[in-house]
Amino acid sequence: MSDTDELVTERHGAVLVARLNRPEARNALSPTLMAALGETMVSAESDSEVRAVVLTGTGDRAFCAGMDLRAFAAGEVTEINPDFYRLLEGRVSVPLIGAANATAIAGGLELLLACDVIVASSVAKFGLPEVKRGLFAGGGGTAIGTRIPLAIALELILTGDSIDAARAYEVGLVNAVAPPEEVLPAALALATRIAANAPLGLAASKELVRLAMTDPARATTRLSEWQPLVFNSEDAKEGATAFLERRPPTWTGR
Repeated sequence: MSDTDELVTERHGAVLVARLNRPEARNALSPTLMAALGETMVSAESDSEVRAVVLTGTGDRAFCAGMDLRAFAAGEVTEINPDFYRLLEGRVSVPLIGAANATAIAGGLELLLACDVIVASSVAKFGLPEVKRGLFAGGGGTAIGTRIPLAIALELILTGDSIDAARAYEVGLVNAVAPPEEVLPAALALATRIAANAPLGLAASKELVRLAMTDPARATTRLSEWQPLVFNSEDAKEGATAFLERRPPTWTGR
């Protein structure tokens, strides 16, 4: 995985950290950054040594301010990179942990919603202000009601107002709140706990939980497809053997 100026990656054991690196633009999503994010997720999925990804931002002003409006106004954003769109849709198979180092609004919040669990800075704010700019949350934000109560989702979407980290935790938008300097360590700790589990079981669990919220019929079909793959896998045998032998399992992803 190669870094670009706008996205920096580093490894922490089985966890890959991907950091949005446009602090001068509040880590706004340029076409180049969106493409780099999509490429990084595809690479992470194909790397058997990467068991989880932490997504964070550079600086203390923003996790991500959403789409780069200067690029949009200049006509530079003509279509969304397909691999980035796949990320927004929650279809990346590797577990994603959001480390919201600061505020996430518009496309920045949509990027966080693509994550499976989120650790947020205590000073962060979250919102979908697109209606205030003549737009709507077209990058997945309108599905926020699958994560938080419908009434709260509609309030955020229709007013365009933001909420603080305490409120975000209260309504279930984020999983944990930490002081700004502790957000990334907390997210890494959580990612390490997740990465310790069986890769096939994680991939199946992530897909099925998300489908159960968005497409129950498809979830039932995929459950029947995943079941023989996982329950007859080498990792399933290893999990049982390691439990009986009272030792940590050694996963192969097969």
